[in-house]
Amino acid sequence: MLVPVFTLKLNHRINPRMVTVGKYDGTHPCLTAATQAGKVFIHNPHTRRQRFVPNQLLQGGLDSDTSLLNINQSVSCLTAGILNSRDGHDMLLVGTQTNLLAYDVHNNSDVFYKEVADGANAIVLGQLGEITSPLAIIGGNCTLQGFDQEGNDLFWTVTGDNVRSLALCDFDGDGKKELLAGSEDFDIRVFKEDEIIAEIAETETITALCHMHGTRFGYALANGTVGVYDRATRYWRIKSKNHAMSIHAFDLNSDGVCELITGWSNGKIDARSDRTGEVIFKDNFTNSVAGIVEEDYRMDGQTQLICCSIEGEVRGYLPASREMKGNLMDTNAEQDLIRELSQRKQNLLLELRNYEENSKVALSTLGGEGDGQIGIIPANTQLQTGLSVNIGTANQSPHVELNISTSNDTIIRAVLIFAEGIFDGESHVVHPSAHNLSGQILVPIIPPKDIPVDLHIKAFVGYRNSMQFHVFELTRQLPRFSMYAQRTPGTASEPQSYVTFTVSDRVQRVVMWMNQNFLVPEDIDCPSMPLEVCFTSLRDGGQLSIKMDTNGEVTIGTEDIDLAGELIQSMASFLAIEDLQVEADFPAYFEELRQILVQVDDYHSVHQKLTAEMADHSNLVRSLMIRAEDARLMGDMRSMKKGYMELYDLNRDLINGYKIRSNNHTELLSCLRAVNQAIQRAGRLRVGKPKTQVISACRDAIKNSNVNALFKIIRAGTTLS
Repeated sequence: MLVPVFTLKLNHRINPRMVTVGKYDGTHPCLTAATQAGKVFIHNPHTRRQRFVPNQLLQGGLDSDTSLLNINQSVSCLTAGILNSRDGHDMLLVGTQTNLLAYDVHNNSDVFYKEVADGANAIVLGQLGEITSPLAIIGGNCTLQGFDQEGNDLFWTVTGDNVRSLALCDFDGDGKKELLAGSEDFDIRVFKEDEIIAEIAETETITALCHMHGTRFGYALANGTVGVYDRATRYWRIKSKNHAMSIHAFDLNSDGVCELITGWSNGKIDARSDRTGEVIFKDNFTNSVAGIVEEDYRMDGQTQLICCSIEGEVRGYLPASREMKGNLMDTNAEQDLIRELSQRKQNLLLELRNYEENSKVALSTLGGEGDGQIGIIPANTQLQTGLSVNIGTANQSPHVELNISTSNDTIIRAVLIFAEGIFDGESHVVHPSAHNLSGQILVPIIPPKDIPVDLHIKAFVGYRNSMQFHVFELTRQLPRFSMYAQRTPGTASEPQSYVTFTVSDRVQRVVMWMNQNFLVPEDIDCPSMPLEVCFTSLRDGGQLSIKMDTNGEVTIGTEDIDLAGELIQSMASFLAIEDLQVEADFPAYFEELRQILVQVDDYHSVHQKLTAEMADHSNLVRSLMIRAEDARLMGDMRSMKKGYMELYDLNRDLINGYKIRSNNHTELLSCLRAVNQAIQRAGRLRVGKPKTQVISACRDAIKNSNVNALFKIIRAGTTLS
């Protein structure tokens, strides 16, 4: 049984997912965490507090192991690490919704303090790709930014939604680290510097990421799911009714391979094998876990796994010794295993008894009626599935229809379908009533996003009077663009927006891509050029057309810029296109974006005006306070009362001004998010180097307030001189 080697009780609450450890003097590890009221505490049990000179930021008593750093804003993320390799000691980095602070704890001084308009929801520190200096990378409102030791912005790119988790990992095994970013649109994106090399679709917001070893990494979702990926292949996952608050990679059983350590909202800590997800160790706090880190906190040459709860309880665990290797669980866990094996024994005995009763019935029953009762069905019975597009009725919205049927007169008693991201809880059960039983079941499916999904189907097949049923299992893939119904060209108005690009592949390959990615009644034949295929969206009735001429020029007509991007990325992947230049025109979307940019300018102007007014009011507050106190000391009660009344009115004006400023900031963030998403969408219309160039050029155009250049870049897809 593995027990803690040390336990601490800190007198500070700890904010979830905001725990780190750093050697701020290069030698002594200090546990650091965000706490309430915009403060960060630094626990250093190894030296006296005199090492840190107290000032208005860092405060600590001489008899205390803990110092407080006043941030005066709500902390949204923090980490510690070496930002400048020449210094030889760690820096503390603290992110808020408006700023990033790099703080030298040892010298009690700011390294840099940067305003980040998109906020800092997540942070990671380390080497990225071929960028020589370490970067503090923050994820915010659809953006990723990387700062060096001087606060220079060396890395910037956009992503699909608000970033919630970051990690550095050698994803492609080339010896250089890539950036993993988990966002609120349920995607894990892998950035090789500013180029996306992989996108992994999940079923919920990605709340945590951590590098395991090699190309393997762990992840946690907002719905209680944790798991492990090796590159883009998922090894395993489990789902809990509790939320995973923190994940960390640590070799707890001393087998040379890191396990995935998870801290849960109910206070449980567990360690799972990176290969199978099997639990090899667990322990419990009385409160929710806040964070998990590792360090030689006792400074005895052995690294400990350090787990913290939200109430400030800290426990340190050493890796298992050789004698304990493979036996980290306590006796209660062994009893759980015995109970589990006993339950399996009971289930097997029950199954054996059913077989024995079936044999008796089969021997004593004449004719086929008994066969139906004991569940015997013809040996050639098959379960057949079909997918089709249903345009819907007055009582039912358009959907994809899954047709499940048997090949003879047997009936389907129940169907279970498991699919990620389609059904609530990832599963769906159809159980017809006894008088509605038949050999066919129709299941409506409405995929919320255009991604390919595997449908894992289990069906109970037998006869109407059967007491037992045969279970058929099969898997059917739902095509990526299944929510689009094919229509005859010319039967609807053509979209005004479009993208055009040229491919070198034959038209047969493009037709093959459409047959694999769309649900068409019959496979599209390869016609004489030009090719034209049209679809209607089942979600909003939008029109889509795909055309290709004899020169290999492909034109995709749609008013949905997101759909155009998905189609281009899918086609480029199928045709193995590494670099693709695209011309695009979306008049309605461009006009909407132009209005948003005007609003951004207006909000910035209001922000500057309100800030100036608040500064003036602050100076006036100081003046009124001095006058009122002077009047009090001189016994002039009338002037004192007048001064404090003016101060009261001014304070009310300041509060109202703050509310206006807060609302203005919220609206500004919403507009900035729309602008960042526009850059992301412009990038997704291209592949490879043109994609990277467009994102960089769009950012430069926005920084220079060159709106016309921005739209030219999105249209033409090239940087402007």
